[in-house]
Amino acid sequence: MLFSDQIQQEIEPVWQASIQHPFVKEIGEGTLPLENFRFYIMQDAYYLTHFAKVQSLGAAKASDLATTKKMNVHAQGTYEAELSLHETFSKLLNITEQDQRVFQPAPTAYAYTSHLYQAAYQGHLGDIIAAILPCYWIYHDVGEALKDKQPEEPIYQEWLNAYGSEWFKNLVKEQINHLNEIAETVTPDERERMKNHFIISVQYEYMFWEMAYHLEQWPVDII
Repeated sequence: MLFSDQIQQEIEPVWQASIQHPFVKEIGEGTLPLENFRFYIMQDAYYLTHFAKVQSLGAAKASDLATTKKMNVHAQGTYEAELSLHETFSKLLNITEQDQRVFQPAPTAYAYTSHLYQAAYQGHLGDIIAAILPCYWIYHDVGEALKDKQPEEPIYQEWLNAYGSEWFKNLVKEQINHLNEIAETVTPDERERMKNHFIISVQYEYMFWEMAYHLEQWPVDII
């Protein structure tokens, strides 16, 4: 069994719960309140800014120029495709420059990005790919699960189109293949560490939906 399939199966209950989360289902149905999606977009823009930096750290830790180029292409893709999509949503959802200036990440968004940095700085390229892969892979599976949905809200339809595209599918396959290639060359202890990074990220993907669905805040307001 491929390493990617093995570790994905170990976290299968959380994986399926993430794909079937009410936040995701209500996007497909077009019933999710826009307030929740607006909250999600702002938190996700924060997350993706750091995600791109972690991809770039992967490029720096690559052992050959071809892989360095691929990881940099992924980082550029995050900036150009994902963040430009978020810019579009920001306009549609009336997210102002003032909103962005006063923005503070929710606890889950902050913790998830901190997890990615820990994997990146303390490990090698395999650790980085293991930590960032669930974001690719789960969004692809969400896109597949909802590809036949046609929510009346055009913002949700545009979001679904992005993650159900062939372009995105190819990015996911590339990173899965890369993870498996690295897993063949490292020690059992390193594979176990990579697996743990992957599992934690899958948990955080579920928690990200929860965060947006419940408009998560820090427990004590200091303002």
